[in-house]
Order: sequence, then C-alpha cells, then structure tokens
Amino acid sequence: MSVQEAPPTTPGRPSPFAGPRPAVALLLAINLFNYIDRYILAAVEGDISKEIFPPGSVDADNAKTKMGLLFTAFLISYMVLAPFFGFLADRWRRWVVIGLGVTLWSVASAGSGLATTFTILLLMRVMVGVGEAAYGPTAPTIIADLYPVERRGSVLAWFYAAIPVGSALGYVIGGQVSHLLSWHWAFFVTLPPGILLAVLCFMHKEVPRGRADAKPGVKFTFADYRVLLRTPSYVYNTIGMTAMTFAIGGISAWAPTYFVEHRMPTPPTPEAASAMKASVNTTFGGILVVAGLLATLAGGYAADWLKPRFSGSYFLVSGLSMLLGFPFFLGVLYAPFPLAWVFVFLAIFCLFFNTGPSNTIVSNVTSPAIRASAYAILIFIIHLLGDAISPVIIGAITDRTKSPAHPSGNMTLAFLVVGFTILLGGVFWLLGTPHLARDTKRVSGEPAT
Repeated sequence: MSVQEAPPTTPGRPSPFAGPRPAVALLLAINLFNYIDRYILAAVEGDISKEIFPPGSVDADNAKTKMGLLFTAFLISYMVLAPFFGFLADRWRRWVVIGLGVTLWSVASAGSGLATTFTILLLMRVMVGVGEAAYGPTAPTIIADLYPVERRGSVLAWFYAAIPVGSALGYVIGGQVSHLLSWHWAFFVTLPPGILLAVLCFMHKEVPRGRADAKPGVKFTFADYRVLLRTPSYVYNTIGMTAMTFAIGGISAWAPTYFVEHRMPTPPTPEAASAMKASVNTTFGGILVVAGLLATLAGGYAADWLKPRFSGSYFLVSGLSMLLGFPFFLGVLYAPFPLAWVFVFLAIFCLFFNTGPSNTIVSNVTSPAIRASAYAILIFIIHLLGDAISPVIIGAITDRTKSPAHPSGNMTLAFLVVGFTILLGGVFWLLGTPHLARDTKRVSGEPAT
C-alpha cells in the first residue's frame, strides 16, 4: 500500500502546520499526555487498592500483585500491537495512525475513572495500551524524516523530554486530584486535552519517508527486516534498553507507594495519610521534572557534541550514565529521608541521560522504509522482557515477604532485585560502542569517524 499524501496547501496561504517545528511541538505534547496517562495510575494505586481490595476482602493479601497486573496488562497490549501499528505506519499516513491512537487511549484513560471493579479497570488499561501502540513506534519516525542525522540526537532529546515531565505531571495530577476529589477524577481530567491533540493530528499532512536521509523515497522490502538482526548497534541497543526498562519501569510504577508505605512514618489519621501521599507525589514529581528534563536534554546534546570526536558517542553516554546511576539508586533505598531525596534526584538524572541517545541510535541505524517497524519491534522486546513483568515481580516479592517485622512486605528488597539490571544495561550499551559508525554509514551514507 502506498503512502497517501495530503493535498498541497493553497499557494499564498501557508499552512499553520508547515515546517518541522509545529510537527515536533505537537508530537512532544502528545508524548507528554502519553506519560501523564500512564503514571496517574502509579500515583493513585494506593487509593484504588483500598477501594477495590478493602482490608478483610478475599484478595486483600494479594492486592499488590493484582495492582501490578494493571501495569502489565497495559504493557502487554502495547507491546503486542506495536509491531502491527509499526507495519501499518510504514505504509499508511502516519498522522492518521497517531490521531486514531490518541483518541482511543484518551477515551480509555477516562474510562479507567469509571471502573468500579478490578476487571473493568484491567480492560481499560488494556485499551490504553492499544491506543499508545499506534503512537509509540510512529512518532519518532516523523522526526527522523524531518531532521538529518547530525541533528536528530538533540531534537529527539526534546521529544523524549516529555517522558520525565509527563511522568512527573502524572504523579502530581494523580496525587493532588485524588486528594481533593477522588482517584476517579484523576483519570477524567485527561480526556479533553487528549481529544484536542487527536484533532490536531488529523490536520497535519504526511512527511515523505526518508526525506532527511541520503536516499529519500525509499520503498519497503521484507529483506530490510533481516538486516535488523545483523545490525550490532540495533541488537546491543535493544538489550541495553530492555535492561533499563525492566528496572525503571518496575520501580517507577511503585515509587510513590514505596516512599509512603515503606520509607515514611505511618500517619496518625487517614486524612494525614492522604495529605502525605499527595505531598510525596508532588515532591517526587517535581524532582522527576527537573532531573529528568535536564538529563534528557543534556544527554541528547552531549551525544551530538561528542559525535564528531567519538563515533560511538550515543552508546558511550548511555552506558556510562547507567553505571554511574546505580550507586545513587542504592542511596535511594538506604539513605534516610530527607537525604534520600538528593539521591532520588541524582539517580533520575543518570538514568534519564540515555533517553535521547538510545532512541537516536534506532533512527540512525535503520532504513527509513522500516523505521516505524524497527521502533515497534524494539517496543515489543523491551516491554516483553522489561516492565511488563517487573511491576508484578515487585508486587509479588512485597506480598511474599510480609512478616511481623515487615507487615507491609519488604519492597526495598524487591526494588534491589529489579534494580540490578541497571548495571546490565550499562554494560551492553558500552559493548555496542565500536559498531555505531559502520551501522550508521550503511543507512545514511555519512562517513565513519
């Protein structure tokens, strides 16, 4: 199926969406709400759990395990359908694919607020994953077609800066709205902006595939898929991102619950508990915004700046930042509060430093003909072996370590078990360093340095 191009705009009346910056701005805004929708659930997990699994109910003893399944259900639908939507996006109008996905996940997120049973909530999270599967592998390919290789790292860093900002806003919005109204309303407030962003998608015209590469107008062949497995940079990057996603995905899903229930003193009243949780979500969200945003932008610019001097710069900054972040992560687990907040900032900064460079690697070493599919395959693997299972593992370890000494379970142990893969991710990114120049040259035609 050929790409359906939008009709040209009328001469003399330029479209307000013409040029790369409006497209990147819209994609960034969508990515922002993408992560707001994801992490509202993490912020209100405790409130949902108390309502759906009240103390004394049949499932109360396994509440953490079941709540972990909500994160897993979203990720299963997301990763399973991402290859389908990536295949579709390589052949059809990408802005339409994105618009439909944003519409679906916005409606499903609002539907989460209507849920009164675990089954309904589980179904809504599955539908959120379906919608995001249409967006995840598609959006970065548009940016790759708008900017050349030497600028992609910094531009994609701005795009992926929405991850820490959106995640933080999810914690803040979820915590504050749940405290002032209820956890149901925390989901409702995301619907209007989501629908507006979807409408704006349908107003954009398609960007020619491969426009910023050496050979624009490329066509898809099935042989391109076999090349992915023979591209060391793609393979090492996928393993590194999988290890990172396993650790960060599981930890971020439980972070507010961990701080409130396992690191802070027990509040004397339910009202005080609600206020403390709102405060923790706000504090954690604020740290995540500042540290994550600075790290994501700095990582992208640092990798681009190093590229003329060191051809494997995208791998180098990704690997070193992960190895440096692990000691700070240990500080989060064992330092007393409020000192622990300092380690939270430092750990987040290091663990988000790789976001722009690691995603730029995918753009630079894959053919424009299958770039959306390459992102989709990456999404499938990193979530299948990453955060589709780590939230449940954390929940299960916590449930199974309940004792008189730890009546709520030992979530610190669970975090430590999952967090060791931070080191693994750093090692595999460093192993990919010597391959990047050759793999990039094969696609873009730029000289290896």
